[in-house]
Amino acid sequence: MRITRVLLLLVVAILIGGFFAFDLQHYLALDELQRHQSELTRLRDQYLLQSLVVAFVIYVLVTAFSLPGAAIMTLAMGAIFGFGWGLLLVSFASAMGATLAFLISRFLLRDWVQNKFSRRLHTVDKRFSEDGAFYLLSLRLVPVFPFFLINLVMGLTRIKTWTFYWVSQVGMLAGTAVYVNAGTQLAAIESTADIFSGRLLLSFTLLGTFPLIAKALLSIIKRRRELAKWKKPRSFDRNLIVIGGGSAGLVSAYIGAAVKAKVTLVEGHKLGGDCLNTGCVPSKTLINVARQAKARRQAGMGLPAAETKVNFGELMTHVQQVIKRIEPHDSVERYSALGVDVVLGKATIKSPWEVVINTGEEEKRLTTRNIIVATGGKPAVPDIEGLRELDYVTSDTVWQLTELPPRLLVLGGGPIGCELAQAFSGLGSAVTQLEMGDRLLAREDDDISALVLERFKAEDIDVRLSQRAAKFSQTEQGAEVTVEHLNASGEVTETEVIAFDRVLVATGRKANLEGFGLQELGVKTSSVVDSDEFMQTSIPTIYAAGDVTGPYQFTHTASHQAWYASVNALFSPFKRFKADYRVIPWATFTDPEVATVGLNERLAKEQGVDYEVTRYELDDLDRAIADNKAYGFIKVLTVPGKDKILGVTMAGPGTSELIAEFVLAMKHNLGLKKILGTIHIYPTMNEANKFAAGDWARQHAPQKVLAWVEKFHGWRRS
Repeated sequence: MRITRVLLLLVVAILIGGFFAFDLQHYLALDELQRHQSELTRLRDQYLLQSLVVAFVIYVLVTAFSLPGAAIMTLAMGAIFGFGWGLLLVSFASAMGATLAFLISRFLLRDWVQNKFSRRLHTVDKRFSEDGAFYLLSLRLVPVFPFFLINLVMGLTRIKTWTFYWVSQVGMLAGTAVYVNAGTQLAAIESTADIFSGRLLLSFTLLGTFPLIAKALLSIIKRRRELAKWKKPRSFDRNLIVIGGGSAGLVSAYIGAAVKAKVTLVEGHKLGGDCLNTGCVPSKTLINVARQAKARRQAGMGLPAAETKVNFGELMTHVQQVIKRIEPHDSVERYSALGVDVVLGKATIKSPWEVVINTGEEEKRLTTRNIIVATGGKPAVPDIEGLRELDYVTSDTVWQLTELPPRLLVLGGGPIGCELAQAFSGLGSAVTQLEMGDRLLAREDDDISALVLERFKAEDIDVRLSQRAAKFSQTEQGAEVTVEHLNASGEVTETEVIAFDRVLVATGRKANLEGFGLQELGVKTSSVVDSDEFMQTSIPTIYAAGDVTGPYQFTHTASHQAWYASVNALFSPFKRFKADYRVIPWATFTDPEVATVGLNERLAKEQGVDYEVTRYELDDLDRAIADNKAYGFIKVLTVPGKDKILGVTMAGPGTSELIAEFVLAMKHNLGLKKILGTIHIYPTMNEANKFAAGDWARQHAPQKVLAWVEKFHGWRRS
């Protein structure tokens, strides 16, 4: 087998090498076709059968060995043989040549690729075993990739040869017809007047618009194929049903009502979702109180330290009061007044057009043109021995505490873990924080993680990096956790037992996928609901937005996605918009606050993006010095040699507010020169943005021009 492969590879190499060595591609050029057109036509008239056979063989060889010129040959077949014979010849020759290229690729490369990339290829094979014919048809109708590349790549999958052949034969037929028809018209050009003939213009119009027409037809075919197993209602009760009353669901319902669609919003718990009830609002309230308590305990600036003990019960009451005050913004009454039919109950999707809502008192069955799934997420609790036997809390349930834990163990060094660890430390808990990785806030740059860690240690938070909880237990003395210390290779080097009073699990979040009928209906899911750039799931009438689909778990991105999901659901297929993730900001509300938009250095290196860094230290800013908050920095990534902003990372007081100017600049393609030329009030923290832009300008000052300017000023003094 190995010798056969080597011989075949040698033959292929010789044929391809000979093709280029003897400059045979010269004959597959449009000008060469036109030069010899009359001669080829004469040969066709004299030897029709022989001409067809020779042309067929040449076409098969060109496509089989992936040689350049197939498109010109297709035009030539139309020019020489006319539309009927040309279409017949090219249709079969291209399909046979493509299949030969497919078999050559499979024979020569499949085993090597399988051994080297088996894990990645397994996913591709799985998709093609389920839907291979349809994917190939998509590529044939709308050739996103070059013709020859499709043949070679398909040879590496497990798609059957016969399936590859017949799908290629069918899928390439329409495109072949357009090219052959264009070739017949090229042959008719004898004068400049012929260029403007109706048939010729039509042919070239078809060439230009065929991919768009094919894409539209493919979309219709795909939609009908996905929905074929269900019976579509003749009319609908609603234009849109939104499942989930968090940020994504509320915005989706609001937009639907704003454009006068009939919308039902279903929520099984409380409107406002995690952000209002258990996330953003309560956590920021807690953080604010913790910072004030911490500031009172600190002496300096002429102020004495004050022994401050937080009344935790009153604090938790205050947190709930804040939620109650904001609650009307997301209330049933408000959305009902906006025109949304709000139903509190459990929604189950029964078909692509039908949702059953159980309110506890009655069961409603509604039909709808489209559905948006916005069911959010929930804390992910790791499977650690003994943990579930303890009375642990998460970011969802920590608000039920009525007493401040004297010793709090926090699992996780991400944004939620860091925010709550520092907040409880400020309130008076002795906090131990466990993180399996070698730094906090792993998605941020190393210098950001180092600054936050330094601050945490200064506040006596016991941060344990490269350590993991292995086992929890309850003893007579209280709760304990066995902690494993890890080396750089992830191996356990030693163990330790830590006592604590309560444990807060902050090891990430996961999508709410179960209980809504998604799996039963066959909606494709992984760790989230799979959705495309239009927020559409594998079932065309069902869309998804927010934490349930990712990739960002932020309230503001949930709202952002909701706009695309609702507009696409309500106006497709007449108009659709791709979700825009180019400028996504986020913040972690620790002290120092960490705010990021676009690329940071870690992401830029991972993506292979060239960049320059401009860094401005906040300890040089007048307002920061006056407020005794002179710590942190701003780091701006730009295109080398240009002021175009690739991303900004900030760490320091109030950076979640400072980042907004850079978000606006990136969204509207404004460079650092525009920020430098903008007047900023003195003294404010916002001046930091201007000074960062000024540092970039100094680094890129035109030294040669300045040298001449210096001479000019010297001349004027003389």
